[in-house]
Amino acid sequence: MYRISYADVLEDDPREVRVREQKALDHSISLMERAEKAGPNSIEAVEAVTFLTKLWSMLIEDLGAPGNDLPKELRAHIISIGIWILKEAENIRSGRSRSFSGLISVSKAIAEGLK
Repeated sequence: MYRISYADVLEDDPREVRVREQKALDHSISLMERAEKAGPNSIEAVEAVTFLTKLWSMLIEDLGAPGNDLPKELRAHIISIGIWILKEAENIRSGRSRSFSGLISVSKAIAEGLK
């Protein structure tokens, strides 16, 4: 469902891109909320961490691309957030953390910013 190459999307209308990004973030939030209820060792947690890692890896790659039109400072801030998200997801995967709550809060704030 979300197996779109970001390069395929770049030619689209920027509003459509934002809608797709928001849908992907909403999907990741939904996965994390289910994982939070099921626990850090559940299949739901594995699915949430896997999706979150793929999503943010793709977003960070796009933000670092020379053709990205966002202001450089904004891109740097979002990349920093993305790196934090990837580290937190890895902490859950490795058992160093047991909660998705921080990831959910940050993801909701970013999704809200896309509206």
